[in-house]
Amino acid sequence: MSNAAQAYARTAQTTASPREIEAQALLKAANKLMDVMNNLGRTDDDFAAALLFNRKLWAILLSAVTSDENPQTIEVRQNIVNIGTFVMTQTMELQLNPQREKLKPLIDINCNLAAGLSGRA
Repeated sequence: MSNAAQAYARTAQTTASPREIEAQALLKAANKLMDVMNNLGRTDDDFAAALLFNRKLWAILLSAVTSDENPQTIEVRQNIVNIGTFVMTQTMELQLNPQREKLKPLIDINCNLAAGLSGRA
C-alpha cells in the first residue's frame, strides 16, 4: 500500500464512528468470503483464511454486544446474539466441511448488517 493510502486509512480510522468501523469490517469479511465463493481457483487455505477472519470478527461483535456497557436494548442485543450464533455455527461447519455455495448466507448477513450500520438499509 502506498504512503498516501496508508495515511488515508489511518485518518479514516481515527475519524470514523464505531458504527462505520463495524460496517467496514463486516464488508471486508463479506468481500473475503465472496472472493472465495466466486473464484474457484482459490485454495483451501484461502477458504480457511476467509472463514477465520469472519469468525474472529463475529467473536469481537458478540463480545461487544454481550457486554454490560452495551447501550442497546436487550431485544436488539438478543437479536444480534441470535444472528451471531448462526454465523459462528455456520462458519465452524464450513471449516470442517468447506462448501463454497454455503457461504452466501454469511455474505448476505454481513452485507445487510453493514448496510444497517451505515444507514443504507
